[in-house]
Amino acid sequence: MEISQAIMAFSQSEKVKSNLICVSQSLELLGGLPFPENEGAQKVIRMNIEMMRQEIQLARNLSGDDAWDEIEKNIGKAVVMIDSGVAPESVVHLTKALSQVTSIGHRSMTVLKEKGLL
Repeated sequence: MEISQAIMAFSQSEKVKSNLICVSQSLELLGGLPFPENEGAQKVIRMNIEMMRQEIQLARNLSGDDAWDEIEKNIGKAVVMIDSGVAPESVVHLTKALSQVTSIGHRSMTVLKEKGLL
């Protein structure tokens, strides 16, 4: 991995990680909301997921790392569950995606440390 790719992968992984955590926590809170509020909250969560997907596409394009494809698949599974009415259960797929993003961040951070940039 080149330095520029490592920098972009690290930066994007941090953005995506924070968004995954935020979305997961929001999904956990859905169960306590009455129907009209629950429906609106799900729409906001979906918008956040779509923004996160754009960040993932950017990360894939800038870093050249195919591991982002697997992350996208897990997020896609979570979206299917949200659309199917079992939004809180979708967190398991987001957790898998979070683990994969963390791995990318760790790999890129290792490269940057080896190059003396961190």
